[in-house]
Amino acid sequence: MPASQTKADPATTAKLLVVLLAFAWGLNWIAAAIALRELSPWSLRVAGSSIGAATLFAAAILSGHNLKVPRGEYIHIMIAGLFNVAGFQILSGFAQLSGATTRTIIITYSMPIWTTVLSCLVLGERLNAIGWFAFTLCIVGVTILLWPLFSHGFPPFVFYSLGCALSWTFATVYIKWANITVEPLTNAAWQLLFGLVFITAGSFLFEGHPHLWPIRNETILAVLFVGLFGVGLAHFLWWSIVDRLPAVTASLGSLLVPVIGVTSSAIVLGERLTVPDIVGFAMIFAADACVLLQPNTRRGQRLTRLFAHP
Repeated sequence: MPASQTKADPATTAKLLVVLLAFAWGLNWIAAAIALRELSPWSLRVAGSSIGAATLFAAAILSGHNLKVPRGEYIHIMIAGLFNVAGFQILSGFAQLSGATTRTIIITYSMPIWTTVLSCLVLGERLNAIGWFAFTLCIVGVTILLWPLFSHGFPPFVFYSLGCALSWTFATVYIKWANITVEPLTNAAWQLLFGLVFITAGSFLFEGHPHLWPIRNETILAVLFVGLFGVGLAHFLWWSIVDRLPAVTASLGSLLVPVIGVTSSAIVLGERLTVPDIVGFAMIFAADACVLLQPNTRRGQRLTRLFAHP
């Protein structure tokens, strides 16, 4: 076999994993919407996070990753798990319950923009001309999307969706600020476990206990998809891709997620996109692309490693 072909095979495999990852995360929103027809956000996330954490730990062990965490880093990973896993998952669940899944996805996936801005404020990174342009695009896009909705008051899903994006943003920048040295996949696994602890505690606090039975077969399948694919497999795929591909190529996985999520919501859930929805989505997507696909390789690599989805 020619050497060039041998070298190309791992890269080709990794690019296929990017597509698989995008579908896992994108369709995860649809599965969550179906499960939320019968389960509360707390119950859904207890079940999904349990399955996802078990899957990710098993994948990490089978792939030979070191799961040890330096003693001083546990608290940082725990804080990140509170916001990156528990906060993101619970807020996204309530956002989907109170508004259209398509709009929830569009607003939530403004995350790279807020992360870039907060990185400038906290980490001292400079926002270059492309970054300012992306930030402006994002603000205009969100405004176009939301302005017609405010004619009937403040929609609760806007609060939850923005909270979801900002919760993830805080955790992302915090982990960078804390200078975590643990392997990324190990970091993700422990964040999921700590996040599960917080979600379970919240479930008992607000609901008494998770209500997971009896439920219909389609709800069971939706929960299994969320746990196995949307949480467990997706995190494993992400860090496998980051290790195999350049930052720019890996970033495409992040950009494909809202496209697949929004398209699938319109097809499967029957949600109709309005003109403001489409224009706002296009502008936010363009803003994310500007941030994630910047030509500066070193900066792009830092951003890609930051943007590990919950």
